[in-house]
Amino acid sequence: MKRFFPAMLLVILAFFPAGQVRVRTYCNPVNINYRFQPTSGISYREAADPVIRIYRNKYLLLASHSGGYWTSDDLMNWDFIPISSLPIEDYAPDIITISDTTYYAASSWIKKPMYWTTDPFKDNWRPMEKTLPFPVWDPAFLKDDDGKIYLYWGCSDQESQPIRVVQLDRKMQPLSAPDTLIRHNPGLYGWENPGEMNQVVKNGYNEGAWMTKFNKRYYLQYASPGTEFKTYADGVYTSDSPRGPFRYETYSPFSYKPGGFIGGAGHSSTFCDKYGNWWHIATMSISVRHMFERRLGLFPSYFDKDGVLRTLTAFGDYPARVADHKIDFQKEDPFTGWMLLSYKKKVSASSSLDKFPPEYAADENVRTWWSAATGNQGEWFSMDLGDKCTVNAVQVNFADNDAVLNDKSTGLFYCYRVLSSEDGKTWKIIIDKSTNNRDACHDYTELDEPARARFIKVENGKVPGGKFSMYDLRIFGSRQGSLPTEVRSFKVIRKKEDSRRATVIWKHDPAATGHIVNFGTDSQKLYSSVMVYDSDSLRLTGLNRDAEYYYSVDSFNECGIKKGTQKVKN
Repeated sequence: MKRFFPAMLLVILAFFPAGQVRVRTYCNPVNINYRFQPTSGISYREAADPVIRIYRNKYLLLASHSGGYWTSDDLMNWDFIPISSLPIEDYAPDIITISDTTYYAASSWIKKPMYWTTDPFKDNWRPMEKTLPFPVWDPAFLKDDDGKIYLYWGCSDQESQPIRVVQLDRKMQPLSAPDTLIRHNPGLYGWENPGEMNQVVKNGYNEGAWMTKFNKRYYLQYASPGTEFKTYADGVYTSDSPRGPFRYETYSPFSYKPGGFIGGAGHSSTFCDKYGNWWHIATMSISVRHMFERRLGLFPSYFDKDGVLRTLTAFGDYPARVADHKIDFQKEDPFTGWMLLSYKKKVSASSSLDKFPPEYAADENVRTWWSAATGNQGEWFSMDLGDKCTVNAVQVNFADNDAVLNDKSTGLFYCYRVLSSEDGKTWKIIIDKSTNNRDACHDYTELDEPARARFIKVENGKVPGGKFSMYDLRIFGSRQGSLPTEVRSFKVIRKKEDSRRATVIWKHDPAATGHIVNFGTDSQKLYSSVMVYDSDSLRLTGLNRDAEYYYSVDSFNECGIKKGTQKVKN
């Protein structure tokens, strides 16, 4: 403990120089009004395939099937703009601003025009006079430093439909025939194989192209194997030209999050914020009620001194900070150090349904949930943290059980209160949203002042539909005690006949809540990671064939993190 907290304090102070206003935190999934989809017979929320662009010093967030898009000043608080003047039901939209005009394109299997506006904050888009001469799916724009405009697209598991690019003129029409850029390689790259464990031996989908230019180098990013899997991730090719040829980067996938509360970090956009910091906004998977039941995740990113693109996902669904100044994510991790206090804690509820017991709201799995018997005011859920802890933040993940709210994205409010207690008898309100008027199904709140508590209770006031239910009640803070022991010895089993897969095995420590397995193709760049709870092993299935890897294993519990110093080569 004496080693951990001073180190975390230095990180926090680095984010807040003297005289600077404290910046608050966020927690994935991104806390927006995910729309209930207009699908007959199924009630589920969705947002996916996200893009963030800056327009007039404001952020614009676009995502599939959302009935509109969002705007923000700070990447944390998002205001929804309903849109009816666009083909808003088309998937994977993108925009680009050229001079005073913003252009919009989205996915379609038929030829369609792009749209334009001179004010994207208003619902006043107009179609271009000409359609593109070919249909595109998952379009993404690049305006190069020389003013040239490029359109990238592609979404298929077929070799006949690879990811392509074409240069556009100022009327957004092609100047030449499209170039083919990348094709499928599941036999070489394990993460391109479909399945939760990349176990299906065939092409996954190569889709979601995105282009970033950094230091005169072009980074062509793409997603695979499929949006419904936790293994959904982004890889990258690089080139000296926007039209290639492109070379695969063996540190791919660079955006990868198959573990934790909610998995998936694919079909994304990499963007630079107002202060020069890089971020990656990605698609995350629930995919229980429907394959396209998806959420959004925001992750810090950076390019290292060698131009390697990294996305920070190790504690990617724990609280993190969004600074209001330029910082170095390679040296200053935005992770707050607030640990999860709610995992597998003793819980109780006012009522529950047989298939949705209270324990499901403390299992750190977004694909299960607890449900009360009704949505009535007065239903409650309570958690015993075991002993007194410091609580910094609470995330209430509402599950919308039995909600029938198809085609709804506005006017849906959860009204509730969160109370804390040290003894289970005397309660104090720490979050009061009894008059809430914002739709937020993954409602995250950083407390104004940390609470000292053993018991946490959520009381229902009103739900927008269905039953009072939660995927998980997630409590973040710290507990006094000892860190888990360092993982000093572990082994990696990787068979030569299929080097796309490896198993990492370590000795179990009862004091550890979980572990982070780090790995990479450079001994000094273990940039990929997977979080695992309650285990002494992890099967990695997304490696690149014949690439040499290095590994380390960190331990964590409710008191903090113990970094592993040993590195194993395999």
